[in-house]
Amino acid sequence: MNEPSAISQQTPTRASTNQLTSPLLYLSSTEAGWEGLVAQAFYEPLEYEPMERADVVTPATQNISLVLFTGGTMSMALRYTHGPWQELHLHHKDLILSSDEDTPSEARWKILSSVPARTFHLHLSRDLLARTAEEVADFDPTHLSLVRRTGFHDPLLNQIALTLWRELEHPSPAGKLYAQSAAQLLAVHLLRHYSSEGKTFKEPSQRLTHQQMRRVIDFAQDHLSQDLSLEALAKQAGFSAYHFARLFRQTTGESPHQFVLRQRIERAQGLLKERDLPLAHVALESGFANQSHLNQVFKRYLGLTPRAYRQHHSI
Repeated sequence: MNEPSAISQQTPTRASTNQLTSPLLYLSSTEAGWEGLVAQAFYEPLEYEPMERADVVTPATQNISLVLFTGGTMSMALRYTHGPWQELHLHHKDLILSSDEDTPSEARWKILSSVPARTFHLHLSRDLLARTAEEVADFDPTHLSLVRRTGFHDPLLNQIALTLWRELEHPSPAGKLYAQSAAQLLAVHLLRHYSSEGKTFKEPSQRLTHQQMRRVIDFAQDHLSQDLSLEALAKQAGFSAYHFARLFRQTTGESPHQFVLRQRIERAQGLLKERDLPLAHVALESGFANQSHLNQVFKRYLGLTPRAYRQHHSI
């Protein structure tokens, strides 16, 4: 992945953040329909003390949870059921990793700086992690566990989280496909570096054949107006989603997400030049959510709007 652009800085002021009494959800992937991965972004209150009784705890996390903290410095107290409180400090871009084997826990915190704090939560499906483990390393999913980590740095995990955060803030027409690819990458990285089992990963060394590429390209072009998935593309070449994504990049130099996005932009360009269709219809036939989405992507990648592009090519 390329280094992501900075995420949006549209955050509450310290005064308005101070009014929060609990984390405020402001972005979610639920409506985007991502598969195997749920992403959520929260504004965090300056001080959070959720416990009214000592026996009230938060449940164990569902699936695999990765939390990215952004802001200044957070003082956090964390404890597991009936265990002692553990004090720690989180700093900008620190990560927390937990899984569904973890004991239920409770936490409280206080922001120690004037910078409004946000957290970005990624919840990876344990089913996806188990499938990936079997495909790339012959793991036994029944004995698969990840090591809990708090307040650590990992450049690749940070990059995955930030690019998915940006994808939520500025959706692309192939965003679902991108999220699936990122989920696969996340699963492999967690298995490789945070699993309690040491296994050798099977890395694909070959490239896709001309026939395999032809099937993938034909399928993508025939279904550009639909919600393409990584698994559907991988099926055309006869590989798992993870191996297909790796082989596709080795063969073409671009990711499946980049390929589908380019195909959709080129389809829209062709429709704008050759047919006098309403822009809303061009958007839908090219796989964009709506005309506004088409306008945003065209402006971002081509530097002009679809209407300006059509006028330029009609002169």
